[in-house]
Amino acid sequence: MIQRTRSLLYLFVLIVLSDVFFLGANGNTSDIVNDHLDKGKQLLAAGQLSDALTHFHQAIEVDPNNYLSYFRRATGYLAMGKSRAALPDLSKVTELKPDFIAARMQRGNVLLKQGDFDDAKQDFQHVLRSEPSNSEAQNQLDVTLQMAQLYQQAEAFYSNQDYPKAIELFSTVIEHCPWSIKARELRANSYLEIHDISKGVNDLKATAKLIPDNTQAFLQISRLLYSMGDADDSLVNIRECLKLDPDHKECHAHYIKVKKLAKQLETIRDATSQSRWNDCLEKAQQVLKLSSDSSSATFVQRAHSSLCTCMSRGKSPAKDTIETCSEVLRKYQTSDAEVLISRAEAYISNEDYEAALADYQRAHESEDSNRVHDGIKRVQKLIKQSKKRDYYKILGVRRSANKAEVLRAFRKLAIKWHPDKYEGDDKKKAEKMFIDIAAAKEVLTDPEKRAKFDAGDDPLDAEEQAQQNNPFNGFNPFGGGNNQGFTFRFHFN
Repeated sequence: MIQRTRSLLYLFVLIVLSDVFFLGANGNTSDIVNDHLDKGKQLLAAGQLSDALTHFHQAIEVDPNNYLSYFRRATGYLAMGKSRAALPDLSKVTELKPDFIAARMQRGNVLLKQGDFDDAKQDFQHVLRSEPSNSEAQNQLDVTLQMAQLYQQAEAFYSNQDYPKAIELFSTVIEHCPWSIKARELRANSYLEIHDISKGVNDLKATAKLIPDNTQAFLQISRLLYSMGDADDSLVNIRECLKLDPDHKECHAHYIKVKKLAKQLETIRDATSQSRWNDCLEKAQQVLKLSSDSSSATFVQRAHSSLCTCMSRGKSPAKDTIETCSEVLRKYQTSDAEVLISRAEAYISNEDYEAALADYQRAHESEDSNRVHDGIKRVQKLIKQSKKRDYYKILGVRRSANKAEVLRAFRKLAIKWHPDKYEGDDKKKAEKMFIDIAAAKEVLTDPEKRAKFDAGDDPLDAEEQAQQNNPFNGFNPFGGGNNQGFTFRFHFN
């Protein structure tokens, strides 16, 4: 923003100076032309660039040989960032008035920014022949010669496939020549050669703006973004291609492909956030069908990961979920925390707590979050709990069993172990079993108690619950530090 303000101020100063030059040189310019130029100058100073250009256009129509009108219009184009449109007007000025130094300098600056070193050099040398002491022209000439040399060196490194060195030199050139299409294209290609696709795309986006109707640039950008796994931005750029040429076959084919995929990915995101696990699984399976297309590899991996996650959260059979998640980790050589957590939850459903703990700990290496910390604590509790009574095992049901399945298992076991109906000799065993299955039924049919048990706490363990509710849990109010408390002995006579 600051740079743009400075540029506008500089251009305005040029206009003021051109007024002085023009009024001294030609006092008979028509009132109509002067009126358009004055209004255009005021609008340009106010930042109303399009309106200013309108007046400059009209001034040129009235007098096609008025050099100042072309100079003003060129200034307007430059203020809008349209350097290519400004060049013909600046050239017209030098044709109509060869001794107009401001126009010659401005054209040289534009040519330098575009990387047209030979033409820029000629303009600055022309100024120096007229004004040998012009320090700005001398400085710009020096920069032009230096950049031309660096550009040649960069091209040589590029030809020799020394891409990092080529990138370094092209970057220096682009700092002084930001509108150089060739320098940006070669730097983009260099980035792509070293697999830095993101930076390569940034340079290609710049060239797409610098070259009118550059459909191939937008197509290449869209394809690269697609390969990076950015469907949304890929869709934006392929639409730009079709805006320029609605009948472009390659762009249209890629647009259909990206649009369909973007919709599927959006459905997976929405289904996951809304817990619609079947929809998530269906769309993930559809994306997996793209596996034969190498450019879709990133999306296929993402869909595979989503499949693992949705199977885990949707309580698909634990064995199937573990196999799917394990395939993702193995096939893509990844340690993705989401996949590890999803497999850990499947291991929990399969009552393989040690494996679940290992996955949570591995997830912790890449994600230091509350969900990982809470998962580790929960699994540790489940490991401890597994060494006590397990209400799921008592009733012989899966951890994912619904209430109806729990009640059905309870009734079956209650008939077998009811003390009054037990036909065996060990009545005490029957009483204990009946108490256990009654307790299991109480916990597993009560959502709150079941949630506590699934989190690793036994809601019917009085001692454990007392510790949970004790505000001094883990703290001895009579302690003397290092868990060394006082011991009291009471003697009763």
